[in-house]
Amino acid sequence: MTTALAAGTAALVARAAEPDFAAWRRNIVRLGGCTNPIHLVGMTTIYDTTTGAALLSYGSDVYGGRLLTACGNRRATVCPACSSLYRADTYQLVRAGLVGGKSVPGAVSGHPRVFATLTAPGFGPVHTRRERDGRVRACRPRRAGQCCPHGTPAGCLERHPADEPRLGEPLCPRCYDYAGAVLWHAFAGRLWHRFGLELRREVARRAGLSRSEFGEVARLSYAKVAEYQRRGLVHFHAVIRLDGPDGPDSSPPGWATVPLLVDAVRAVAGRVRLTAPGADVVGPRVLRFGRQADVRPVTSYRRGAGERPASAGAVAGYIAKYATKGAESAGAVDGRIHHARDMVMLPVRAHVLRMIGTCWWLGGLPEFEPLGLRRWAHMLGYGGHFSTKSRRYSTTLTALRQARADHRAEQQRASLGLAGHPTITVGEWRYAGRGYSPEAALLAASVREGGGLHGA
Repeated sequence: MTTALAAGTAALVARAAEPDFAAWRRNIVRLGGCTNPIHLVGMTTIYDTTTGAALLSYGSDVYGGRLLTACGNRRATVCPACSSLYRADTYQLVRAGLVGGKSVPGAVSGHPRVFATLTAPGFGPVHTRRERDGRVRACRPRRAGQCCPHGTPAGCLERHPADEPRLGEPLCPRCYDYAGAVLWHAFAGRLWHRFGLELRREVARRAGLSRSEFGEVARLSYAKVAEYQRRGLVHFHAVIRLDGPDGPDSSPPGWATVPLLVDAVRAVAGRVRLTAPGADVVGPRVLRFGRQADVRPVTSYRRGAGERPASAGAVAGYIAKYATKGAESAGAVDGRIHHARDMVMLPVRAHVLRMIGTCWWLGGLPEFEPLGLRRWAHMLGYGGHFSTKSRRYSTTLTALRQARADHRAEQQRASLGLAGHPTITVGEWRYAGRGYSPEAALLAASVREGGGLHGA
């Protein structure tokens, strides 16, 4: 047992002997293992709206001095407990837009829907793991003696295992276009926005409609998530749905079919372009999506593993999974870099450090200052949202959280014997810090791990 663990255990045993231990313990356990809770102090009073009488008052003293609330962080590396709840909410949000529920009509399952993956383009050859028919193939086969301009072999004949540290690393770092990769990240959100605009135009054109006529008979909705790859660049995974003019509540027109939507997404993904600034500094850069655009119809039921369509549940689970991940999945860090000297001690691989360094370099030049690259250096230049949706796709995370809060409030009212009273709750709470004491951290860890302490 380490010294810190022994000290935490001793403090927990001592705390158990105090009169307010039950309230203190309940305050921590109800957070489900949140790693960095917010502390509040204050008071709440419940009033009868008919008579104006105060029915119940309680303050932070009933929670052992401070009321703890969950941090709500979506990232699994920061708070596994809160990210698990965020993932579950995202799953429900995406699934509701595919099969209905959560105020979305079930008829939406009959609307044309596709699951699209839009990749980043290549900025230089990297080590990769290729498989075919269950067999691992050579990384990048090339003729013997073929080299890049810097004398580095242009190919790699190794069959890399899944845990190979070199996966995603450039074969020749000096040939790799780090400036292009960082600028692509900086404009990836705008590239997606342009994709959405062009997709509406493309679907309208294929239906023989003008853009204004299209808006009168149909609407495109989406939910997407950004996933970091080992090479440090994001892919976009998106559910795209074609509805009637009022969204999921209206049926799409007869010409709206899955094949039409699949073909339109593929065509636009290969066509959309943006021109990056700073051509006189780093050379011209035309930003686009990668050539590997995967577009599959979404079914409302599970299919065999060898078939192309994706089930609604699998798609929702896939998007929800990556909604809780960040650049750390590519080997980057999960906190902002404030000074150039901080990069010296970053625990990252060489490729990631070069991308961070490129962000810092470009971010210090006037031509790229509006992009805020130094602010997003820890994200390798990507400053966009990880999960987004269009307004009419389905319900919202806010609505799901409010429904959960209302349910818990109703349970509390019932336990207090106030279920039949028309009431209003008035509270005044202020921030008083965050985190755990050693004994509280030990208890929270037991909750996360499903140990015996929280069930005692």
